[in-house]
Amino acid sequence: MDIFSTHLLVKVVENLKTPPSFLLDMFFSQEQRSETEEIYFDIQESKPRISPFVSPLMPGKVIEQEGYSTKSFKPAYVKDKRRFTPNMPFKRIAGERIGGELTPAQRLEKSVANTLANQLDCLTRREEVMAAEVLRTGKITVEGDGYPAVTVDFGRDASFTKVLTGNNTWDNDSVNILDNLEDWAGNVQTKSGVVANTVILDPLAWKLFRVNPFVQKYLDYRRGTNNTINVDPIILGNEKARFVGNIGDFQVWVYNDIYIENNTEKKILPDNTVILGSQSGTEGVRCYGAIKDEQANFQSTRYFAKSWLENDPAIRWMLLQSAPLVVPYRPNATMCVTVR
Repeated sequence: MDIFSTHLLVKVVENLKTPPSFLLDMFFSQEQRSETEEIYFDIQESKPRISPFVSPLMPGKVIEQEGYSTKSFKPAYVKDKRRFTPNMPFKRIAGERIGGELTPAQRLEKSVANTLANQLDCLTRREEVMAAEVLRTGKITVEGDGYPAVTVDFGRDASFTKVLTGNNTWDNDSVNILDNLEDWAGNVQTKSGVVANTVILDPLAWKLFRVNPFVQKYLDYRRGTNNTINVDPIILGNEKARFVGNIGDFQVWVYNDIYIENNTEKKILPDNTVILGSQSGTEGVRCYGAIKDEQANFQSTRYFAKSWLENDPAIRWMLLQSAPLVVPYRPNATMCVTVR
């Protein structure tokens, strides 16, 4: 059996556990695949209209249909390429007993599985970073080798990307954080028509939140009820975020994750970031363009993995390809605030 055959590689990737991705899973749980290299998505402007009154003897009043705009984007490719040298099957792999207990063929097989797992983890993290950028800015900028920078603007209201200044920042004890959340949630509901009750804070914003006098006063008043913040947060089903409790009808999460790009460590959420949004109301979708590869039959899929052998020198290559874009079909269902 050829463990590098495309058919087997796809099956190995499919059977691997998908790495956890907090923002992606929470706001972009749906998936859409395009049969072409371009991804198309509609943005509809919906307004809270009411039915008109008329006399029963008068004809009905014509209400114009609400419009929408269709946008398209040709995504950049994710192309994760790995190399297998002839020496790899003869070296002890991580976790193997000192002195070796596996045959060269078994080591190669495990190396294939480990490499595919890592490629899938890297792809998921790329999508998580894209999701964070969309939630923070209402836009996403895609740039890479041979792919000039392109910004996809989803049309979120410009006021939904805020930076607090002066005496309004959260390190000021006179600022009522709970009023901030209520006001922002009201603005989101006015613009999008959905209720925003999910609050995500980076660790620095969380520290400011939990010591705010107005938050403390509320917790003292509500002590003994379910409307309390847990000062010893627990992890609920996701190792990337901590659910720290409810305050009013707001669910509060603390999110702290990083990624490495160009050998530089970066935070997925910058310091002092607060994201407020509606999990289901955002209607976030993970979109994938068709894979431009004959071996993939030009199919629409999240990813396609393949391998080939270079004879001189004897090197095996593995490649995972994807054409992703995360899209918020209701962009005004989220807001991002830098609170300090």
